[in-house]
Amino acid sequence: MYQINALNPKDEGHQARKRFGQNFLHDQRVIEKIVRAVNPRRDDNVVEIGPGLAALTSPLIAEVDHLTVVELDRDLAAGLPNRVPHPERLTIVEADALKFDFSSLATEKPLRVVGNLPYNISTPLLFHLVQQGKVVEDMHFMLQKEVVERITAAPNSKEYGRLSVMLQYYCKATYLFEVPAGAFNPPPKVTSAVFRLVPYLDKPIIAKSEKNLAALVAHVFTQRRKTLRNSLKGKLDEAGFAQAGVDPMARPETLSLTQFVALSDACIELF
Repeated sequence: MYQINALNPKDEGHQARKRFGQNFLHDQRVIEKIVRAVNPRRDDNVVEIGPGLAALTSPLIAEVDHLTVVELDRDLAAGLPNRVPHPERLTIVEADALKFDFSSLATEKPLRVVGNLPYNISTPLLFHLVQQGKVVEDMHFMLQKEVVERITAAPNSKEYGRLSVMLQYYCKATYLFEVPAGAFNPPPKVTSAVFRLVPYLDKPIIAKSEKNLAALVAHVFTQRRKTLRNSLKGKLDEAGFAQAGVDPMARPETLSLTQFVALSDACIELF
């Protein structure tokens, strides 16, 4: 939702652009905390999404031999070499992260992806990235706190939903820390949070059809107040629920990922 950018005197002429969801981070303590969470190694293949005015780019590039950034705003991309301490280590890709093939950057080492995700594209971008999880070591992002809580939620909580189930199918998701609105200029109207996703090299559980699983999860959470028997009426009978080992009177927020996969496998290709 917010690009991690630092305000300094030479950037005073740059106005935050609402269409890019720009809010400039100025709290050095928060920046340092993010870098510590990423813990970059010298030879890591680090990719930053939305470097903006280089608040995170500068400390990252000081820690690694090479850094690739993906920036949609051409004006900001053009100014990046003048904002970082080691411009010779920087590769700038002017592209829409939602359409960019991140696997093209994975050479001998997997990617470590960091940055802020604009809220209006955060969900499709996260799924775009996890689909390329085989070439990604880990991801550290900042998003609206309530979205991060949904991504990292456990069953039997009000935050648990489609994002929780599907992202946790592909990755281990960890809530790291909160970032207050006052850390940005202009301050956003909501609190942010930083989280980590680590894609599974070997998923703990594998659905017969990931497409069917995604459709099933989306379907039942649009009717989360209904029992599974009612929301899946006409798609799964009592024998199907028995096969999956799932109580038809349960509601979707009570099911574990394992149960969702079993349910999907029991009504394979029905969505």
